[in-house]
Amino acid sequence: MLLEAVRADARLAEWLRDLEREDAAGVAVVLPEADELPDILLDLAVPHEDINEVVALRVRLGRDPEAMRLLARCVTRFVRDMGEIGKACEPPLFPASAGALGRFFHLYVFVASLPYVRAYHRERGVPEEVTRRTLADLGRQVAVHRRRRGTGGLLFPWWPALHFHGELFQLGRLQFQRGRLGERTGRAVAAAGHGLGPGDLCLELHIPGFRGPLSPAACERSLALAREFFARHYPDERHEIAVCHSWLLDPQLRRYLPAGSNIIRFQDRFEIAYEETAPDDGVPIGFVFGDPDLPVVELPRRSSVERAVVDHLRAGGHWYTGHGWFAL
Repeated sequence: MLLEAVRADARLAEWLRDLEREDAAGVAVVLPEADELPDILLDLAVPHEDINEVVALRVRLGRDPEAMRLLARCVTRFVRDMGEIGKACEPPLFPASAGALGRFFHLYVFVASLPYVRAYHRERGVPEEVTRRTLADLGRQVAVHRRRRGTGGLLFPWWPALHFHGELFQLGRLQFQRGRLGERTGRAVAAAGHGLGPGDLCLELHIPGFRGPLSPAACERSLALAREFFARHYPDERHEIAVCHSWLLDPQLRRYLPAGSNIIRFQDRFEIAYEETAPDDGVPIGFVFGDPDLPVVELPRRSSVERAVVDHLRAGGHWYTGHGWFAL
């Protein structure tokens, strides 16, 4: 059973004990019935091939009172402090022994949280199409799990938590997360004379997959949408700086890609905040080829980006996360 697998893991057992102290008073938690789920899942862009399994598991979940109580406590904790920056709880990964229900458990938490998410968006005046496209990243993450593991599930449940907690929005090609400047990036911004520094508000840019080219025109449109969106729906917050932490900002890519390529033109928007010293080769392998653990010797070289990643690694090099910022 799900709870047995959770309790058998020392870290998760401590998480469970803490969660059991959660006060559920005043939070109504309703998980849609199995026959209601398909339409909801399709609205969240969950891949068609995973819907039957999610529906079948919903029946199993409903027959497990302990698992349903766990679900209610998770939703209660999740919707608390809705919209507050940095307050989204980080759902932990369940062990493989939790089976298919463990792989999909956090998806049910997000589905059961939908009424609270949508109410928050309505309160902020967020357009329905922005809500729909933002929450559809849940389905994208199920697709990522299938691409890497061959099954449905959520590989990084903490990531869609940002979308469902009102901290991150999909606006055109890019995603924008309401955040605060970190210590090193904040010092770089302050040194440039922008009157801001560590702890001040910013927008963190993210580049989702399965969204087509990262063209300059698409980026410009996203930035224009973001400037208008946050000024209108978060007038109490000043977002003057955009930041990005991504392997796509590794300056070594300039050795392999032409100056007019989409990635290099994306890099050109940013000032370097600081240089990373710890390599993380698995990140570009995971994003480009689908699985960070793939052997480098077996990686294909079909596109300029694939050739850049592979040739650099085969030559003994490493890839690093780049850290950049620019004034909005």
